[in-house]
Amino acid sequence: MYEDKTLVCKECGKEFVFTAGEQEFYASRGFENEPQRCKECRDARKQANKAAREMFDAVCASCGKPCKVPFKPREDRPVYCSECFAKMREAN
Repeated sequence: MYEDKTLVCKECGKEFVFTAGEQEFYASRGFENEPQRCKECRDARKQANKAAREMFDAVCASCGKPCKVPFKPREDRPVYCSECFAKMREAN
């Protein structure tokens, strides 16, 4: 049903293959658009987005351990480390 397609990356201009298997995966997830970037450029963008995230120091309101969070903590709201946060989610 699907056949490999050669596409051009809009980031670097190189050709890449959108395989039949990838097309089937995209269709199964309901994606209607073809990828616009090659795998290398997609991976580079993901890494850049991760690196751009600023982390803030905090102290867990439950266990008291120091931790890092991706938002600026406020005095009027408790902050939890990932372990305590996961325990609270399981309890609810």
